[in-house]
Amino acid sequence: MTTKEPLTPNFTLANYVQFFAAGGLCATVTHGGLTPVDVVKTRLQLEPAGSRQTMVSMAKNIVTTEGPTGLLTGFGPTAVGYLIQGGAKFCGYEFFKKKGVELAGSRENAQKYRQAIYLGGAAAAEVIATTLLTPLEAARIRMVSERGYAKGLVSALTKMAGEEGLAGFYAGYAPILCKQVPYSVAQFAVNESCHEVVAKNISKDTLKRWGKAGEVSVQLGCGIIAGTAAAILSHPADTLLSKINKGGGGKGSAMSKFFRLAKETGPVGIWAGLGTRILMTSFLVSGQFVIYAQIKQAVGAPPGIEIHPDTKTE
Repeated sequence: MTTKEPLTPNFTLANYVQFFAAGGLCATVTHGGLTPVDVVKTRLQLEPAGSRQTMVSMAKNIVTTEGPTGLLTGFGPTAVGYLIQGGAKFCGYEFFKKKGVELAGSRENAQKYRQAIYLGGAAAAEVIATTLLTPLEAARIRMVSERGYAKGLVSALTKMAGEEGLAGFYAGYAPILCKQVPYSVAQFAVNESCHEVVAKNISKDTLKRWGKAGEVSVQLGCGIIAGTAAAILSHPADTLLSKINKGGGGKGSAMSKFFRLAKETGPVGIWAGLGTRILMTSFLVSGQFVIYAQIKQAVGAPPGIEIHPDTKTE
């Protein structure tokens, strides 16, 4: 009597710990390393409409007025926040993707509805990750947008808690979901689609012959495309979130501020800093996928579940 092969691998608790650790490290390394770019991007978003500041001129202005360390403003919240957020997002995506395949009931159905599995898994994982990230992200943006607000993460969190309470940390929760969910949906779904294109056109034997260099090149290329898509889809909400965390939008709920600022910013201003963000995000996402995959291999974690159609054979 033959035993039916399970539809998905049996990931253990230890495997999910590995996924969380790899996701947290890849997000911390990339976001922490690109803190200067993020500082410049955030400042550009907070410039008045019609400002002629560029990425280079803004960077020079920050160094001139605040010194080189000004470009590292918010590094603490960034590193800690994305250690938690990255771990929850990557681990969550592995979990919800597995559940989506199981819910489909068969490999054929999973392949047929794979885009829904990618989108649903990424969205569900990001909601959890964003809930954990929001207080630290609020502290980071406050430190970047208000010069001299606090000297570090602990003092920023303490000051915000004393002045605004828990509500202050989650003032931008709904808007940050509007930013992070499209970001992650594009990050994972577009990356999956890019890998599917590679699988259809290059056989596994060919990829093996290319070795580690070929493996990393594919991960980087797919990640750059996914990062560009993530930046474009999430940029309007990112701009508005920066303004909300600086105290803009007047009174009312976070979403009322969100829509009020959208109207004030206008269809042109809402895209301020997009070029800088595409540059930053393409490096972030591609770097994350490479680091995540390599850490998983190093610690012996199982590979992710592949549900795209059969690959090219020689």
